[in-house]
Amino acid sequence: MSENVITIDGKEFDYEKDLNTEQQYYINQIKSCQTKSANIKFELDQVSASQEYFTNKLIASIKADKDAELASEVS
Repeated sequence: MSENVITIDGKEFDYEKDLNTEQQYYINQIKSCQTKSANIKFELDQVSASQEYFTNKLIASIKADKDAELASEVS
């Protein structure tokens, strides 16, 4: 199948031969939205992982402070 063939509702359309300028514009917009969506998901995955990392570091830091405080009370 050619890269220029678009399938809509089970019917194939040649991008350049079968679709008018407006329809080609819509397809380009859809492709752009798909690319942006994938990029945003990629960035969200990075941010989510970073947020989890820093949350875990905060929890560990607070736990270390609490453990140190308990150790000094026992001594």
